[in-house]
Amino acid sequence: MSALEEIQAFLPCPTPDSWVEEAKAPQNLDILLIDHANCEKKAASTALNLIYRYIDNFELLNKMSRLAREEMRHFEQVIAIMKKRGIEYRNINAARYAAGLRSKVRTHEPAKLVDTLIVGAFIEARSCERLAKLAPYLDPELQKFYLSLLTSEGRHYKDYLILARKAAGDAEVDKRIAVFREQEQELVEALDSEFRFHSGPLK
Repeated sequence: MSALEEIQAFLPCPTPDSWVEEAKAPQNLDILLIDHANCEKKAASTALNLIYRYIDNFELLNKMSRLAREEMRHFEQVIAIMKKRGIEYRNINAARYAAGLRSKVRTHEPAKLVDTLIVGAFIEARSCERLAKLAPYLDPELQKFYLSLLTSEGRHYKDYLILARKAAGDAEVDKRIAVFREQEQELVEALDSEFRFHSGPLK
């Protein structure tokens, strides 16, 4: 099984084709890149927050340090493409996706850490799946860039999952994955009013 096939098996459902249709529409390219840049920033911020919160977990510190560096490098690459294309980096509303997943995170430790890591795994897995699904429809420059991200995004998914299993054990993690799988599918398939990188199909 390839890394992408593993990710597709982990996710509860594929990205709806209607989202892909919106994502590849020329009028949505600005929003796609702006929101992609925001997602990379937020991914780095999440990793740094974990580094500050869980200072006694050396494996987590090392994996999240590398992840944060890679996500900020991706951010730099996205904004370079935006600058080249004359796309203004402006504030836009976030998708409800990440907040919707985090609404299921338990508030006591170590359950909070376990759930936060599982959420990270789902976000990275969905990002990887969407990059792969969308890339064939993009112009050559964006297609090459998006395909280049698959290896690191796939590794980030695995890093989060490995850390979650070590924090709680396989049985506990599998139970929590089932909870978040249900929530993730609902968020991915429910209709949205605005197009975003992690939005559902538009109304």
